[in-house]
Amino acid sequence: MWLVVDLVLVGIFAVIGRLSHYGTLTAGGWWTTAWPFLAGTLVAWAALTATRRPPAAITSGIVVWIGALVGGMLLRQASGQGTATSFVVVATLVLGALLVLPRVVPRVGARVRR
Repeated sequence: MWLVVDLVLVGIFAVIGRLSHYGTLTAGGWWTTAWPFLAGTLVAWAALTATRRPPAAITSGIVVWIGALVGGMLLRQASGQGTATSFVVVATLVLGALLVLPRVVPRVGARVRR
C-alpha cells in the first residue's frame, strides 16, 4: 500500500508544480514533470525492499524522500530539465512533507491518545 501512496503523492507534487507554474495541466506536461521523481521513488523503494525496511517507518519515508528528490533532480538534469536552486529548495520541502509526514502523523496521534 505504501508504494502506491508514495507514487500518488509524488504525482500530486507534479500536479501542484505544473499548475503553479503554467496554470494548466495536460497529461504530457504532468508526465514531463513527474517521471524523474517517480523513477527516483521507485529506486528508493527497491532499496527499501532490498533492505527489508518496514514501509510505514519514518526512516523509510526519509529514504523515499531522498530517493525521489535526488533521483528526480539527477534525471531532470540528465534530460535537460531545470534544476534551479529555488526549485531544489521547494522540491526538498514539499516532497519531504508529502513523503514523511504521512508516516509521522499516525505515530503522533497514537501517542496523543495514550
